[in-house]
Amino acid sequence: MNWKETYRKKTVTAAEAVRHIKSGDRVVVGHACGSPEVLLKAMVDNCAAYENVEIVHMVAMGPSAYCAAGMEKHFVHNSLFAGAGSRAPINEGRAMFTPCHFSQIPRLFEEKILPPDVTLCMLSTPDEHGYCSFGISVDYTKPAAENSRLVIAEVTPHMPRTLGNSFIHVSKVDFFVETESKPIELKPPKIGADDEKIGAYCAELIRDGDCLQLGIGALPDAVLGFLKSKKDLGIHTEMFSDGVVGLIEAGVITCGRKNFHPGKMVATFFMGTEKLYGFVHNNPMVEMYPVNYTNNPAVISKNDNMVSINSALQVDLTGQVVSDTIGYRQYSGSGGQVDFVRGAAWSRGGRSILAFSSTASGGKISRICAHVDEGAAVTTARTDVHFIVTEFGIADLRGKSVPQRAQALIAIAHPDFRESLARDFSTRNRR
Repeated sequence: MNWKETYRKKTVTAAEAVRHIKSGDRVVVGHACGSPEVLLKAMVDNCAAYENVEIVHMVAMGPSAYCAAGMEKHFVHNSLFAGAGSRAPINEGRAMFTPCHFSQIPRLFEEKILPPDVTLCMLSTPDEHGYCSFGISVDYTKPAAENSRLVIAEVTPHMPRTLGNSFIHVSKVDFFVETESKPIELKPPKIGADDEKIGAYCAELIRDGDCLQLGIGALPDAVLGFLKSKKDLGIHTEMFSDGVVGLIEAGVITCGRKNFHPGKMVATFFMGTEKLYGFVHNNPMVEMYPVNYTNNPAVISKNDNMVSINSALQVDLTGQVVSDTIGYRQYSGSGGQVDFVRGAAWSRGGRSILAFSSTASGGKISRICAHVDEGAAVTTARTDVHFIVTEFGIADLRGKSVPQRAQALIAIAHPDFRESLARDFSTRNRR
């Protein structure tokens, strides 16, 4: 039987496909903007047929109806990264949160620590050889599919065909559901005045020929805005969005000096607009890999002059970084922050940057604090931190003693809090 006949026989409606999910199954859902929303809606519509179906997901960009109040009997959401749709259910006790580094998620599936029963994913249409691409969500989605007993794929011509280690043959998928759905779009964020100041400081730490990892949001986009005078920048990252495309078109990002995957931008997922998705479609400059490759610190470190740029919620005066909790409340997840902080640290000429605005709650709270909040989880250890950046400057913590770190961090805190921070640190040291 040729692949076209196999594909035809496996093509069903969404309602038919989700009937093969059983009570008690662990269902892994494709990540972020690659979420298969048609399949998720069909599954939620069929909720009366399920009890205790565990939904494993990282960033959920859709409505996350399986998390709604009243769904607890049918679905148990196990979030690997709290987002807008899962944050409240987690903190209200209606969903679970599992701490993990992004790079380690495939291992949870492969080593049967969290063995997946079903994977729901969105794929590109098959190519002439019968291979579909995971498109904008390779990350943990491909490893999950490779370790599930059942793979249900939403296939759409609007999913980009990305290259690299991003393919699955139709013979490895159990059911196909054809749709005209488009991957979820994430519009560019609004960049504020403080973001621009922080972006300018971060850009001072980036040199011609550096290889970059960028996160998502206003701060990374602000950094990109100050890189137009740089030359031959490279990309090895977990994701990038629309801002990178402009720098490629301007000839700033060429990957020409990369010593590892030269000439290629390496990533594991994308979040952006149709412009970004069109750019990565069949683009030989872009190589996608599962996250246990892209985010492996040992792999990251093979890039000379690797620079990671991430954000944080709180940093204490010794350099401990809190990025995913606010006190006892789960806000997000560690994601790939530690993966890239360590990979950059191991890189020859590498540097890691943690950037954030100096205050929160409209200026009422200092993000640089004498000690982390009660209940807060430290994401990045103080021993791993290189540069901290706020709108008031750069603190280089490398090789600095605890008092020197405190002094450097107080200097980039908001002026309204510097005196109290210095007093708190002095009082603590006299005890």
